[in-house]
Amino acid sequence: MNVFVDTTGYFSLLDRDERNHQAARQIWQRLLDHDDVLITSNYVLVEMTALAQNRLGMAASADFNNTFVPLAKMVWIDAEIHLASVTALLTANRRQLSLVDCVSFEVCRRLNIHNVFAFDQHFEEQGFSLLSV
Repeated sequence: MNVFVDTTGYFSLLDRDERNHQAARQIWQRLLDHDDVLITSNYVLVEMTALAQNRLGMAASADFNNTFVPLAKMVWIDAEIHLASVTALLTANRRQLSLVDCVSFEVCRRLNIHNVFAFDQHFEEQGFSLLSV
């Protein structure tokens, strides 16, 4: 199964104080045990690196980049996907929705990915399935 990995999934894995940490660990282990194909984007990589650095410190940022990033297939966002995502963001006109979210939705649609490792309800609003314990 192809699974898109969002920032909220990664962050919940890294931060032991995060309310979804235990669920994230269980889901992550199941993904690894089943040899699911993990897919993310360079926009998630940038967002997650900055978030880990800011909230958890450089060691957590390094852990993310050295341990978790190599396990996922990286989708490098081109101008076409970026512009489609900006259009979606501006059309939605919602402050709580981010450009990275819109890029992730676009990647999932283009790659026909339905399952997402995330704790962000925006994915469900867009018709994707969030993995659960």
